[in-house]
Amino acid sequence: MAISDWPEGERPRERLLALGPEALSDAELLAIYLRIGVRGKSAVDLARDLISAFDGSLARLAEAPLAEMARVPGIGTAKAAQLKASFELARRALAQDMTTRETIFSAPGKVRDWLRLKLATRPHEVFMALWLDAQNRLIRADELFTGTLTQTSVYPREVVKAALACNAAAVILAHNHPSGVAEPSRADELLTQSLKSALALVDIKVLDHFIVAGNAAPLSFAERGLL
Repeated sequence: MAISDWPEGERPRERLLALGPEALSDAELLAIYLRIGVRGKSAVDLARDLISAFDGSLARLAEAPLAEMARVPGIGTAKAAQLKASFELARRALAQDMTTRETIFSAPGKVRDWLRLKLATRPHEVFMALWLDAQNRLIRADELFTGTLTQTSVYPREVVKAALACNAAAVILAHNHPSGVAEPSRADELLTQSLKSALALVDIKVLDHFIVAGNAAPLSFAERGLL
């Protein structure tokens, strides 16, 4: 059943035009991308199936390999490719917003949103750095180290080399906890202090360290008083 065949009051596209995108459910928004369902299922039903296939998590859906999306009955390669493109556009829009604003701190929520999109569903730990210029504008974001399900080996010397390579004045550190628990470990705290000391030797300031876990807002070391 195509969206155009639905009763007027049930069409997600019409609801979006009348009420705005915020009024639609996740499934309704996805249905607008899918456009048509399959025999016996509307596009919204198919969208619900797709979200359910990834534990009910849009974040997991966004990070899923294209082949896994395509295997969901009724999706296929073409729909999966369209969805992957839309999720990638969202990531790029957030990243571009961080680079074009006067300062990264004029949009702290977008930094958290971007980190969550980037790291929340990674199956292994990833350690990354957001390198900033003297005006706290984003120069680039680097994934520096990838580890196991529970830990990542981070080498301060390599972090300093990466900072100097892009002429950074400051940095925001981030890593994920695939366990879904955002609380910092003692090892996380010691690593942060070690990196802060190493980077201070080359006049680069650590502004924050975020832990990303699940769909919750990333935990900030600065807000916890751990810097």
